[in-house]
Amino acid sequence: MTNETVAIIGAGPSGLVAARYLKSRNFVPTVFESHSDIGGQWNVNNPNSGIWPQMRTNTSKAVTKFSDVQYPPHVPMFPRNSDVLAMLNDFANMHELRSLCRFGVTVTKLDAVQDGYEITSQSGDGMRCDFFDRVVIASGRFNLPEIPIIPGLNDFSGECGVIHAFDYKHPERYRDKNIVVLGGSISALEVASDQSMMGTGRVYLSQRRQRYVLPKIFTGTPLEYIALTRENAIAYSTIQKNERLEKLKELVLTVSGDPSSYGAPKPNEHLDQFGLTASQHYLSLVAEDRINVRPWVAEIKGTTVVFTDGSEIEADAIIIATGFDLNLPYISDEIAKTINLSTKRMELAEFTFHPDLPGLAFMGMWGQFGAFPVVLEQQARWIAYSWSGAVPAACDAHLRDAVTACIAEDHFGASRQQNELALRFARLAKTDPSEITDPELALIIDKSAVTGEMFRIVGTDSDPEAVARLCADFWTFAPAEVRAKVTESLVRPGEMERQSPVTGTQAAAE
Repeated sequence: MTNETVAIIGAGPSGLVAARYLKSRNFVPTVFESHSDIGGQWNVNNPNSGIWPQMRTNTSKAVTKFSDVQYPPHVPMFPRNSDVLAMLNDFANMHELRSLCRFGVTVTKLDAVQDGYEITSQSGDGMRCDFFDRVVIASGRFNLPEIPIIPGLNDFSGECGVIHAFDYKHPERYRDKNIVVLGGSISALEVASDQSMMGTGRVYLSQRRQRYVLPKIFTGTPLEYIALTRENAIAYSTIQKNERLEKLKELVLTVSGDPSSYGAPKPNEHLDQFGLTASQHYLSLVAEDRINVRPWVAEIKGTTVVFTDGSEIEADAIIIATGFDLNLPYISDEIAKTINLSTKRMELAEFTFHPDLPGLAFMGMWGQFGAFPVVLEQQARWIAYSWSGAVPAACDAHLRDAVTACIAEDHFGASRQQNELALRFARLAKTDPSEITDPELALIIDKSAVTGEMFRIVGTDSDPEAVARLCADFWTFAPAEVRAKVTESLVRPGEMERQSPVTGTQAAAE
């Protein structure tokens, strides 16, 4: 039993799922939220949100949610941002999380003090300081735009000016305009695609390198059930890096081909440098010459954009989509120094803890390919379970070794894969269903996308209905040839009861 107080900074997906599991382990959470409501990035009324009003997710609904809640049947395979916000509201209401939130309160300082942490906050009622036994930093990774250094950028005189994709709120204002989108990852490709299909005069995409591009759906199957399965996550953690990258490249070429075949530049052949991103329409739009791909910008002269190959175009607007810097302005200098914080990196054990900062956890501070909710849920469970004793907490020596590994493996500099990180946190939380003995269920688990339901089959907070939901998603979304390998004796959609698939144990946690 514990009645320790925990401050959670942020009421977006990270903060909400942290509050849910800490509350279930008898902690006393207080959630600080600068906005007037929950949702974080998914609440378009939040000034810290970079989502445009009609945006659709580029990840399927099976992985863009927490395991406790389901989307209504009318929600499409790729939900609108309003659907995701509704899911978060359902989640908060289910677990009575709103009563834990202090809305309209901005954290201005986090200090480590004896036996805990002190939080200084500002609201309409003034400034106050509070002591907490523990703190979870869940204020988000994507709210401080990175602005590239380009000569003349600040003096660009095009009619629609310069914005970052974070502020891309009114796509219609660029109709019949010539725009340049800067960047080569998901946001850049999505903005360029959005504009090219809206009647923009001309869309130019300027990038430093061409990445390989995966579609979000292929032959009716969401990308997660092709590339981001549990089987692939296990391979990711067991095979050598070069072999892993070679298999990934083979998959990409099979699913979407070489971008140069569409008229885009050829990606770097070096496996460590080619990069990977996702977009459903980008390559086809390049092939139709509705997106004109250019090298990086060398300089800007008034309305003239000059590229590094010497070519020039006249532009009405520039949209920067080059990513985000880490933004933790409220942590003390002492904490920042301890984790060696920079604009892109920090040093933590398993992306979460530091041995010299007991009782402090960081959530969701890495770059990732794939949806965040499933990963965040497993990280929140590990935090709650290790702090409460439901699973053994890592010893000091292990945490220090893990910080060393963080530096060696560049945990925060390199982009991670959704399935790999979800499995990593699930193993730490002791919720990975690795000991399933039913051969058909074991096969369906390995061939499935890494969803929240997968990690509710065993361990603490297991759910007796998780198997049925996992199987229902499998029969709906998995590739036909994979479904054909599973016999008809397995649970079918709609069946909600089944004997425990765990050898010699109860599926529910003790």
